[in-house]
Amino acid sequence: QREVDELHRNNVRLVFVGDLESLQEGLRDGIKVAEAKTNANTGLQLQVAVAYGGRWDIVHAARSLAKRTADGEINAEDIDDERFAAELALGDVPDPDLLIRTGGEQRISNFLLWNLAYAELWFCETLWPDFDAADFDAALNFFARRERRYGHTGEQVEAISP
Repeated sequence: QREVDELHRNNVRLVFVGDLESLQEGLRDGIKVAEAKTNANTGLQLQVAVAYGGRWDIVHAARSLAKRTADGEINAEDIDDERFAAELALGDVPDPDLLIRTGGEQRISNFLLWNLAYAELWFCETLWPDFDAADFDAALNFFARRERRYGHTGEQVEAISP
């Protein structure tokens, strides 16, 4: 509760994403109270992934669209990348440009599977508790050298660039 009060004093909006229904009722209630307390805040938005998995997120979005289609809210033909992405847990947040993976692991571990489609991935051996400004600078330097192609080849990017 103390941390939630601190976030609220600093105008931070707290949002939890994930399969919250799988959590114990007391924890779900605490999450609802924390979100309600900070809901009107207009500063930074802190998103906390709890019981989150990329596969869960995709299945949850697909089920939501299937229900909306069955209920007649939308037509199956109206489902495209944009509408599907909007149903994801982070549907109102832009996709990440850079994923930093610490600890020497070179995998995304079921994290933001849809959202990371065009993200640049940077891996480092440093463990998260030891990750410092020098590591962050290295990740940003890596990112600055990348050619963002969003699924196109280098030649395609050159052809459409002004």
